[in-house]
Amino acid sequence: MDNLTVFTEFLLMDITASPELQVLQGVLFLVIYLGALTGNLLTVTVIVTDTRLHSPMYFFISNVALLDFGSISVVVPRAVVNSMTGSKTISLPECAAQIFLSILFASVEIALLVVMSYDRYVAICHPLHYGLIITPSLCSQATAGSWASGLVCSAVHTGALFRLPFTKTNVIQQCFCDVPQILRISSPDVQYSEFILVAVSICFVLACSSFIFISYIKIFSTVLKMHSLEAYNKAISTCTPQLAILFLFLISGSVAALGPTAKKPSLKNLLTAMFYTTVPPFVNPIIYCLRNREINAALGRMFNRYSPFIIKNSLD
Repeated sequence: MDNLTVFTEFLLMDITASPELQVLQGVLFLVIYLGALTGNLLTVTVIVTDTRLHSPMYFFISNVALLDFGSISVVVPRAVVNSMTGSKTISLPECAAQIFLSILFASVEIALLVVMSYDRYVAICHPLHYGLIITPSLCSQATAGSWASGLVCSAVHTGALFRLPFTKTNVIQQCFCDVPQILRISSPDVQYSEFILVAVSICFVLACSSFIFISYIKIFSTVLKMHSLEAYNKAISTCTPQLAILFLFLISGSVAALGPTAKKPSLKNLLTAMFYTTVPPFVNPIIYCLRNREINAALGRMFNRYSPFIIKNSLD
């Protein structure tokens, strides 16, 4: 035991020794981050400022947008700084924080997707009872419950991963700290306990996904029976973005959790990491803006409201 080295910092992946390519990598991360930042904050701003969007569905959408902003902010800013400065180290507390926050935001998002599917189910399948079932207090309680469950899940996983010191190696073949890479360099006891927790988490996610898919099956079976074209189009425009985001979330989560753990730096490893950390937060606002007519209309109203002031200030 006296000959063991206990690591207190980690070395992150470096796929190239070229400073120019590292800067290019940092610029690419920065562009994606700024795009996701703009899209998600614009979504939240539109929903908060437009009174026509003050409904439970858009309340949940604004929460998902905030989660997407938080999840991409956990990883990308640090990756940009490391690429620009050539730094490859990350301290043990920073690594634990990345793991904790990443699991937190992912757990809260899957819980909110369950709540959103139930909200759409009640709105379309039982519209006359919608106001009695989906109340403001229920929305607040559901959101608080989602955050509470996410905090518990994140705390349990992070505590299990970092409960024992790291003595094998401190090299992480990734541009940030993620669960598979931390497991790879953990002790056998930590790997065993975490595999059990991961198996339980997968069962939980499958149960949530089954609930969501059953809800949408019932929703679309009801939508197909609608005789009003306007009601049909409105139901489709509000449900398909949520279903698309669910598929994107599940695909990115599957890639992150079930993909092979890299044992050496590679461009493929970097692109895979970029997919499941940056693509969902970047694409989700685009999905809402393209498919949701009410958000599109709210964006138009906001632009018409503020564009005269912008033009006047630019001319002055």
